[in-house]
Amino acid sequence: MVEITIDYQGELHCEAQHGPSGSSLSTDAPVDNEGRGESFSPTDLLATSLGSCMATIMGIAARRKEVDLQGMTLSVSKEMSAEPPRRVVRLAVTINMPLPEDHPEAAMLQGAAMGCPVFRSIHPDIDVPVVWNWK
Repeated sequence: MVEITIDYQGELHCEAQHGPSGSSLSTDAPVDNEGRGESFSPTDLLATSLGSCMATIMGIAARRKEVDLQGMTLSVSKEMSAEPPRRVVRLAVTINMPLPEDHPEAAMLQGAAMGCPVFRSIHPDIDVPVVWNWK
């Protein structure tokens, strides 16, 4: 179990601390939701979690197969609902791979990404298209 503590600092700002490491990060409400947009919003962290989880799980799988993923990049575009209730409706992922599409481990890497814990935890009402760009 990992505990994360959140300190509400007022003015829609929070400071979160990761228990095991002591690392911290700040959040702020986005401009379109009464904030100043000075940091990641809570829903931005959902998008960040998805992309970094996919990269991490692919990295673990690649390391086990001695595949170098140096240069891999991911981007996640988050879209919010236009109508209430306010919620994330789409997380579009683009994965830029430093390997050719016909690499012997390509399918394994794709499976690893799509099997990451965050991807598996996202509600099925959220659209999560994934585009793969191979070298």
